[in-house]
Amino acid sequence: MDLHVTMQGDTAVLDWGVGARRAAIGPGGIAVKGGEGDGITPKGAWPVREIFYRADRIAKPDVQLPLRVIQRDDGWCDAPDDPHYNKLVKLPYPASAETMWREDHLYDLVAVLGFNDDPVMPGAGSAIFLHLAKLDYANTLGCVALAFADVLAALEQLLPGETVIIT
Repeated sequence: MDLHVTMQGDTAVLDWGVGARRAAIGPGGIAVKGGEGDGITPKGAWPVREIFYRADRIAKPDVQLPLRVIQRDDGWCDAPDDPHYNKLVKLPYPASAETMWREDHLYDLVAVLGFNDDPVMPGAGSAIFLHLAKLDYANTLGCVALAFADVLAALEQLLPGETVIIT
C-alpha cells in the first residue's frame, strides 16, 4: 500500500492504512518545490528507489525493495553543478556530498525517494529521503522523518511500484 504524507492541523503524519503516524517534514511545509535549499517537502507521488541501512546498528529489514548496506564512505552528492548531483558517491568526494554514515541515528534506516532523479534537473532540489526523526521531531531539510518503528513497519509492507504520496 502506498505511503501517504499529509498534514493533520499543524502536524505532519504518514499513513499506509494502519493509522496516522507522526512525521517531521521541512520547515517550508508541503508544497511545490521551488529549488535547492527552500526547506520544502515536495508535493507529489514519489517511488521508493532504494533502501539503505546501517548493518552495524540494526537488523536487516525484511523489505521487497532494493536494499543496500550503508558503507563508511557512502555519500550523497548535493552539488547542483556536479554530474553526480542527487546520486550515491564515495567519500571523500570533490564536490559537496552529504555523509550517509552518520554519527546520529537519522540514517540507520533510510529510503531514497524518486524526487528530481529521472531526469536530474540541476538546482531543482536535492534528493528526498524517508528517514528516522530526531526525538523532538524537529524539522528536516525537506525529507520525511518518523520514529524507527514506524519507518520500519512502513517500508516492510511497501511493494515494488508503490509510492510515497505527499499532499
